[in-house]
Amino acid sequence: MGVMNRLRDNTGVILWILVFAFGVIWVLQDSGGLDAVGNVGNNIGSVNGDVISVEEFNNAVNAQVQSYSNQAGESMPPQMLDQTRERVFNQLVESRLREQEMDRLGIAVSDQELVDMVQGADPHPIIKAYFSDGNDGVDRSLLQNFIDNPEAVQDWINIENYLRQERRREKLDNLVGATVRISDADVMEEHRRQNLTVNAEFVALRFAALPDDSISYSDRDLRNFYNQNKEEFARKKSYTFSYVSRSKSPTAADTAAVFRDVELLRDTFVETENDSLFLVRNGSERPWSSAYFRPDELDESISSVVFENPEPGTVVGPVIAGDEVHLIKVIDVRKPEEPAVKARHILFRAPEDDTKARAEALREANDVRRRIVGGERFEDLAREFGDDGTASRGGDLGWFGPGRMVAEFEEAAFNAPVGRLVGPVETQFGYHLIEVTDRAELEARIADFALGLRASAATLNAAQTELDDLQFFSAEEGSFEEEAERRGLAIQTVSVEEGQQFIPGLGNSRSLQLFLESGKPGDLSDVIELNNEFVVARLNDVTPEGYRDFEDVKSQLEPRLRNKLKAEIQVARLREALDAHGFDELGNAVNSPMRTAEGIGFSNMVIPGLGRDPKFVGTAIGLAEGEVSKVLSGEAAAYVIRVTAVNEPTPLTPAEIENMRERLIAQRRNQVRQQWVATLRESADIDDNRRLFLQ
Repeated sequence: MGVMNRLRDNTGVILWILVFAFGVIWVLQDSGGLDAVGNVGNNIGSVNGDVISVEEFNNAVNAQVQSYSNQAGESMPPQMLDQTRERVFNQLVESRLREQEMDRLGIAVSDQELVDMVQGADPHPIIKAYFSDGNDGVDRSLLQNFIDNPEAVQDWINIENYLRQERRREKLDNLVGATVRISDADVMEEHRRQNLTVNAEFVALRFAALPDDSISYSDRDLRNFYNQNKEEFARKKSYTFSYVSRSKSPTAADTAAVFRDVELLRDTFVETENDSLFLVRNGSERPWSSAYFRPDELDESISSVVFENPEPGTVVGPVIAGDEVHLIKVIDVRKPEEPAVKARHILFRAPEDDTKARAEALREANDVRRRIVGGERFEDLAREFGDDGTASRGGDLGWFGPGRMVAEFEEAAFNAPVGRLVGPVETQFGYHLIEVTDRAELEARIADFALGLRASAATLNAAQTELDDLQFFSAEEGSFEEEAERRGLAIQTVSVEEGQQFIPGLGNSRSLQLFLESGKPGDLSDVIELNNEFVVARLNDVTPEGYRDFEDVKSQLEPRLRNKLKAEIQVARLREALDAHGFDELGNAVNSPMRTAEGIGFSNMVIPGLGRDPKFVGTAIGLAEGEVSKVLSGEAAAYVIRVTAVNEPTPLTPAEIENMRERLIAQRRNQVRQQWVATLRESADIDDNRRLFLQ
């Protein structure tokens, strides 16, 4: 009975893992969780008349929210909740489409198939996982006892329903993927496409080499060019809106309250003998760790107090690090196993391959060294001469241990006495003057109790209330700007396209999208909660889909038209010279040197002197050794190519052929399934009523 009780107690865990490891939608469907069909007023959507009720949608969302809370130990942030709702709705739609297609195709699972999945020679992985005999098999007696247990009847029915649905889905996926066939020839072709390279020589005439006054065009030419490329300037429906926001950051009073809460735990923390249990019981956001830490492995605000007087048993803090308040007990100290130093430097940057620049950087480094030795302040000279991001803070690098710096720098710093100027030290970046300001003499084992700095309920309520009031008075008196100004709130204005997921300055927000899509100019949103702020938005303007006006894109068109006209001139010039002189004399004929490119292919599309040019690569790969291309117009130049060598890839072994075949089959089956689902969605009658329920 002990085993049965353990299994019965773990049933909820088993089903929880089933839900999230294998897809919440499928489990809920066959366990009856998705059978609820509300009336028309309670439907969040439908697929070909098959309704999705609000209850069903909320159950699926709540399951994922609960899973997040269990793993993260906190509530799901509002914008992540928006994304979860979006994902769940799409999963429900896809689930309906699959169900309807399985019904249409008559896909079913027999009772015998279900028996084989549970008790056959190769049971389903779920059965193996939870009724394991410890040797990659199934404990048949344990399994049978669970099946026969009257208290587990409903749980077993749920598992059977899941297994039946899983097999049905597997049959559908196999049927859809069965159209994919990968032959040996397909494998060889893909291998060759990925790995074939060529060497080539070419003559190129860059478009930018022609001055602008060598071409001319009229406004009519520009308009014709616009009409020829008009589809590039097609625009979706778009919205312009303004918004004000109130931060959800903690106030000074909130921070002080957390400090007090942490400080009140100091005496208990000092006296406790079980530090791990103390962290758990008091809700620390940092887990217990038995590791030892050097100063460079801790936040600097923490390391500074820990290593100031690192006596075992000492409790230091509260101290703020990041967005947490820490109270830290030093458990033990020892000599560090690896070195760590705190240092500052002045970088005199010079390219690695520029001898002249290197010599100048070394001269300047020696001049500055003499000034430091002469008594000038290191940090002042670092601000004046430093050529990296540390210059503004006097060259301070903070603490660092092995692997953080390039080898030459690391060796010099780790071997330098504290307080002694070292260098110039040469690295790939240039020359460095280095001063080590501290060295790690100890590493500490600590218990780090941390509470997050979060806004209190009162702070959040005050922020939301202020925006509620702004929304109300703006709607009543019709002056969004005046209300915002009166409250000292800055107004931001943003334009977004219909369906645009990311909103500049705000991130993803389904609630805001729904407001924009359902509103009309002048409408005010309710207060919308985001991860870090509350916002109220006003819809200013709705621009219908169409094409951007010629005048709006004229500045973009002109450089493109100039490039096109220059390309025509350079192509004609090359073509004429090639016809008259042939490839060998082409460079002399157009006064452009013959260049070479080696090892170019689909994994290397950068051409010396031209940059990335897929047309060049695609043409060269298609030529035989010694073959000359026609005149081509590429990304930045016109050119003619002659392939000098074709580098065939190393043939695959039989095992490599099979491995590649399996990868290609999996890849293409996934593509086919995605295309199949997309086709079903396009032809389906899908109603989306979320805007009625989620604003």
